[in-house]
Amino acid sequence: MKSIATFIKKEPVLSIATILAVLSMFFVIPSKEYLTYIDFRTLELLLCFMLVVAGFQDIGAFSYLGMFLLSKTKNTRQLSGILIFLCFFTSMLITNDVALLTFVPFTIMLLKMAKREDLFIPVIVLQTIGANLRSMLTPIGNPQNLYLYSLYEIPMVKFLLTMLPLTVAAFLLLMFFVFRIKAEDYTIKNLVLPQKPKAHLLLLYLGAFLLCLSCVLHLLSSHVMLLLILLFMFLINRSLLLKADYKLLLTFVAFFIFIGNMERIPLISETLRNLIYQRELVLGVVLSQVISNVPAAILLSGFTKEVTPLLYGVNVGGLGTLIASLASVISYGFYSKVEGAKTGAYMKTFTVYNVLFLVILLIVTLGISSL
Repeated sequence: MKSIATFIKKEPVLSIATILAVLSMFFVIPSKEYLTYIDFRTLELLLCFMLVVAGFQDIGAFSYLGMFLLSKTKNTRQLSGILIFLCFFTSMLITNDVALLTFVPFTIMLLKMAKREDLFIPVIVLQTIGANLRSMLTPIGNPQNLYLYSLYEIPMVKFLLTMLPLTVAAFLLLMFFVFRIKAEDYTIKNLVLPQKPKAHLLLLYLGAFLLCLSCVLHLLSSHVMLLLILLFMFLINRSLLLKADYKLLLTFVAFFIFIGNMERIPLISETLRNLIYQRELVLGVVLSQVISNVPAAILLSGFTKEVTPLLYGVNVGGLGTLIASLASVISYGFYSKVEGAKTGAYMKTFTVYNVLFLVILLIVTLGISSL
C-alpha cells in the first residue's frame, strides 16, 4: 500500500487516468474493440520524437547552442533574454518539457557562476511560460497539439496559421517582461564552450528528425517511421531507448480507453456532447487548471468536432496553476532543489505572472475567435 501511495503521489495524472480506465471497464466489457480507441499514430510520433530529441541531448547539441549564444552576452538583461528565449524558440521543435529539462538546470548553473541568484525566480518562471507558449505554434511543440493535429487531421499550413496570431501575442508579451529586467554588467569566470557535437552524429540525428517530420506531414506511414527510428536508435545508441517518457504514453493509452468506453455509453456520451458544445475554449482552460492540458485535450476531444477553440483552450490553459501544464512542474522541481530556494516566493511570482499572461492571452484569443 505504501508503494502504491508513493507511485500515485509521484505520477498523479497516470494514476488518475488508469483508475478512470479501469472503472470504465465495469460498464463496457473489455473486447477487441478497445484497440479501435487507441490513436497509435500519435503514440508512435510521440515516442519517435522523444527518442530523437534524447539523441540531440546526448551529443550535447543543445548545451553547445546555449553556451555559444550566452558567450555573446554583456549584461543581465541579455543573459536573461537568451536563457528565456532559448526555451521559447526551441520548444516548438523539441517540446516544452524537453526544453525546460535541458535549459533550466543550465540556467541555474550559469546564474550561480555569475553570482546572480536573485534572477533565479523571474528567469525560470519566464522560461517556463515561454516554453509553454511557443510550443503551441507547431504540432510537435507539445503532446496535446500532436494528438489534436493527428486526431482531427488538420493540414499543417492551417494549423500554423491558426496558432500564429496567438504565438505572436505571446512573444510580444514575453519581450515586455524581458525588457523589465535591469541591464547590469556581470561576469562569469571560466566560461568555456563545451565540445562541439560530432558532425556525423549531428547529421544523423537531423536526418532522423526529418524522418519524423515527414510522418507529421503524412509523407510516411507512422508504422514505417517507428520501425526505422527504432532500428536507427538500436544501431547508433541503444541506451537511448530507455530515455523516452513511457509513462506519458501509458497515460495516453489509459485516457483513450476511458474516453472510448464513455463514448459507447449513450446517456453519458450525449450528456457530455451537449455540455461541451460551444464551450470548448472555456472548458479547455478550466479543465487544464485542474488536470493539466494534455488530459484535458484528450477528454474534450472525444465529444466535440470543434478543434480550433479546443486548441486555443488547452494551449492558453497551460498557463495559470502549476499543474496546468506538467512542464511547469519540471521547472519548479529543479528550482526547489537549489540551496536556499524560496519556494513560497517562486509560487507567488509564478502565479502572478501566469494569471496575467492567461488573462491577456485569453482576451486576445476571444478577439481572434470573433474575427
